[in-house]
Amino acid sequence: MNTAVLCRNPASFPIPEFGCSADGMIVARIGDAAYAMIPTADGRHFLGSGWRLSKPLSDWKRSDFYGHSGDVADEATFHAFVQEQAEHQGEKAALGRQDFRAYANTPWGPSQGAVRYGEGVVFHSTSGHGGFHLTADRNAQVHSFLRATGGWYEEDAAWAAVATAWPDLFTGFERRQAEEALRHSWPDAGEAIHGRALKPGESRTRDGEAFARDHASDWVVISAIYSDQHRGFTEVIATRGGRREPKPEERRFLVPSGDYKVGTFGFVIDEARHAVYDGPSSFIGWRGRAGG
Repeated sequence: MNTAVLCRNPASFPIPEFGCSADGMIVARIGDAAYAMIPTADGRHFLGSGWRLSKPLSDWKRSDFYGHSGDVADEATFHAFVQEQAEHQGEKAALGRQDFRAYANTPWGPSQGAVRYGEGVVFHSTSGHGGFHLTADRNAQVHSFLRATGGWYEEDAAWAAVATAWPDLFTGFERRQAEEALRHSWPDAGEAIHGRALKPGESRTRDGEAFARDHASDWVVISAIYSDQHRGFTEVIATRGGRREPKPEERRFLVPSGDYKVGTFGFVIDEARHAVYDGPSSFIGWRGRAGG
């Protein structure tokens, strides 16, 4: 285990600089990285990112930020994120990863740059994607639930297998990301590795499986459109359990638009409140059908 990371000195972390931009956004800088709370038309904020903005924070503008990294609930959340990034940068520097030029072909094209995380653990960047390559002996140590033949692990999610196998090569921020990827994408592996069952709300995959079981016989919406014929209502098409294949029975319902709030896995029809609808349809595909 890398004690330089586990026993890190907070004083070695980069110190974030916070301020207000020329157009009133809350912004921050950590080294070359720039972040902003960018407002949306509906009153929310999302996290914007930029790079090497050398001018004072008070001169920054919305146009300086090109990255989009999801919603930011409030200023406290923004500050916590920036502080986490500062710790991540400090830990990453302590790990001593080595950049080098690698002449290698990857599943995503020729390598255009590589970073050695440790002996036999190399990250490759290409023009469009990237990921890790492990030597055969390293790959043999990856948990069997996660091991990829050939030792290639793409950067979107599969990289979590590498971080899980060698957490000492990764920062705390990266380890938390890997843990999240396991819970959401490979819950069976996560449960086997950590020796405990995931609870409701901890895994999108597990929650989706529970939703499918609980609503297998219910009418679940697969398509919706504002009704042209009934003001204030949404016309929906639903199938049992939300199934789409092979050609399931479909029904149409009218749902008050104020009630139609789609959850993570779909909207379940309440047959006591939502009426079956056989009238003229706003769906192009239903126009001309019997009753539609």
